[in-house]
Amino acid sequence: MSEEILTEVRDGVLIVTINRPDAKNAMTKAAAEGIAAAMDRLDGEDDLRVGLLKGAGGTFCSGMDLKGFLRGESPSIEGRGFGGIVQKPPVKPLIAAVEGYALAGGLELMIACDLVVANKDAKFGIPEVKRGLVAAAGGVMMLPDQIPERIAMELALTGEFIDAHRAYELGLINRVVDGDALEGALELAAKIAENGPLAVRVSKQIIKDSRGWPMDERYDKQAQLIGPVFFSEDAREGAAAFAEKRKPNWKGK
Repeated sequence: MSEEILTEVRDGVLIVTINRPDAKNAMTKAAAEGIAAAMDRLDGEDDLRVGLLKGAGGTFCSGMDLKGFLRGESPSIEGRGFGGIVQKPPVKPLIAAVEGYALAGGLELMIACDLVVANKDAKFGIPEVKRGLVAAAGGVMMLPDQIPERIAMELALTGEFIDAHRAYELGLINRVVDGDALEGALELAAKIAENGPLAVRVSKQIIKDSRGWPMDERYDKQAQLIGPVFFSEDAREGAAAFAEKRKPNWKGK
C-alpha cells in the first residue's frame, strides 16, 4: 500500500484515507493504485462490511495532480478509471466522508461512492473548463444521473462551486454534519454493517444495474439476483434472530 493511501479498520469498516494533505489530496498514479488495492481488500475480506473514503488534512480531494499531468502521468488505473474506482467501484458499499473541497476528479471520486456525508463547510464542483479541460472521469456523464440535468449542465459549463447545503437539497449528498465528516460517515456505516451482508450487496447491485434493464425484464433479472439471498443461511438467521429477539449472527452465506 502506497504511503499516499492509509487504511484502518474499525468494526468492520475499512477507512481509506488519501494522504497528500500538502497537495490538497490531489490524485496521483500511486494514490490511485493504493485506492484500487484497498477496494480489492474491501471486497476480498469477509469481515469487512463497508468502505469509507476520506482525505487527510481537512480536504477530500482537489482533483488530478496537475504537476503529474504535466509530467505525462495519469492518475487512472486501466479498467478502473480515475482514482482506481470511478469505472469499477467496489461490490460492497462505499461511503465518502467529505471535508473541505471535493473538486474536479475529487467530485468524480465522491459520486462514484454510494453514499456521502459532508461537513457543512464543504464545497463541490467540476471546474475543469476553467483550465481548458473536461470533467472526463465521469463528471459530465455521471453527475446528470445524480442531480437534475440543468444543474449538472450549469456546474459543468461554469465551473462554479456549490456548498454542502445546496448539494444536500439537490440529493447529491446524504447527510450534512456540523463536525467531523468521518464520525458522521462511521455512524452511517455502522447502520449498514448491522445488516445482512449478502442482502446489502445485492441491494446495491440492483439499484446500480436496474436502470439499464429493459422494463419487461426487470423482475426476471431481479429474481436471478435475489433468489440466492432468500435461500441463504443469513436469511434463515435473520428470521430466527427476529423471533428470538436477539441480534443476528451473519455469516455472509
